[in-house]
Amino acid sequence: MEQIAANSRIIIPGSFQVSQDDITGQIGLIWQQIKAPLIVPLLKVMVILCLAMSLMLFIERVYMGIVIVFIKLFRRKPEKKYKWEPMKDDVELGNSAYPMVLVQIPMYNEKEVYQLSIGAACGLSWPADRIIIQVLDDSTDPTIKSLVQIECQRWASKGVNIKYEIRDNRNGYKAGALKEGMKHSYVKQCDFVAIFDADFQPEPDFLWRSVPFLVNNPEIALVQARWKFVNSDECLMTRMQEMSLDYHFLVEQEVGSATYAFFGFNGTAGVWRISALNEAGGWKDRTTVEDMDLAVRASLKGWKFVYVGDLKIVAHLVTFIFYCVVLPATVFVPEVEVPKWGAVYIPSIITILNSVGTPRSFHLLIFWILFENVMSLHRTKATFIGLLEAGRVNEWVVTEKLGDALKTKLGGKAPRKFRIRIGERIHLLELAVGAYLSFCGCYDMAFGKNRYFIFLFMQSFAFIIAGVGYVGTVVPTS
Repeated sequence: MEQIAANSRIIIPGSFQVSQDDITGQIGLIWQQIKAPLIVPLLKVMVILCLAMSLMLFIERVYMGIVIVFIKLFRRKPEKKYKWEPMKDDVELGNSAYPMVLVQIPMYNEKEVYQLSIGAACGLSWPADRIIIQVLDDSTDPTIKSLVQIECQRWASKGVNIKYEIRDNRNGYKAGALKEGMKHSYVKQCDFVAIFDADFQPEPDFLWRSVPFLVNNPEIALVQARWKFVNSDECLMTRMQEMSLDYHFLVEQEVGSATYAFFGFNGTAGVWRISALNEAGGWKDRTTVEDMDLAVRASLKGWKFVYVGDLKIVAHLVTFIFYCVVLPATVFVPEVEVPKWGAVYIPSIITILNSVGTPRSFHLLIFWILFENVMSLHRTKATFIGLLEAGRVNEWVVTEKLGDALKTKLGGKAPRKFRIRIGERIHLLELAVGAYLSFCGCYDMAFGKNRYFIFLFMQSFAFIIAGVGYVGTVVPTS
């Protein structure tokens, strides 16, 4: 087929002449025809919904801020709200006066941290005959499994009551391991169970500070400690993750504990009353958020939770729809206006309130906003996957613990380098969103009046950086 280009026209023999200007005009005409009856009303509804959700989020943040100020000003610590007395020796009863505590450490191929977590658990200060350390090893690597078993045997030779438990399968993942661990006969003699993930290192006095809440207050089911991140200074990304998580621990959980005696269990760094755990139905592996599932069921039974903010455990480390879809789309439809209070003022106040948990990172707020919007894409995607029960919704993916900086401090070897295929590094969805935001930014810079392009270009750059795999760790498929 012969094609001849002349005077901006494409001539195809046996067909008709098509002008590039005509094509552009046809597209523009179609856009004008559907914009008024369809696009404008739809976009207006989406803007109203997003503004309503932003307003609700703003009210929630202000409320939490007021409660936190009240707690700090009047020093409303858990020790003042609930009865708390240090455990005392009983001459007649001896060690039997102390409650029996089970310490569970679920792990899966934790080569880098198994010694730290087991050592920290075995180093807990508590009467030796009133504590049982239970290592729940679901490792699939025979070498790692052997190392963990040897470590348990080493501590057992020192007189520590430590149990090494394995399963034939990984059904239920972490929830399944914890559930199986509670079935052993020796657990029946225990009153409380402390749970620590494999990358958590409790201080020796952890039980002395947490167990008295449970002993002196029979209505309390859970004592939750705050997480402290050992590798938060490793890179910019860990700093931004710390900002997000610190607000959750320092504000959201503190407020939940102080006002309603309820918050979501974090899955680790907490002590449960075993009778409350059993009354709530125990661990369920129907979901990968088994910690929240258990917390809700226990709360519905009338049990209370306590969050102890000054008890720290060393550990690792609506916005997307509005700011990455709806707001950019308004640059093409000037008939749809977003009020300044919704586009600028309220988001700015919410951002500042979010940063109160980590004031040392206040100068990183702009980067944190861009990072959170990228992460919001994953949360949005995960929400739909969960609702539709699609893909690997019930799969528990375990990431490698212990950052490179800490490995260097501990004298460890550098992590083995994997060859990453280009297909494993590229994320098409992030690149598509980045391209969309770039196009919106260019259009706004050329024809817009609100100067949204400044934000749009920055946000598109963040998505593109994530899309080409320069954020986080790429996990090889083989």
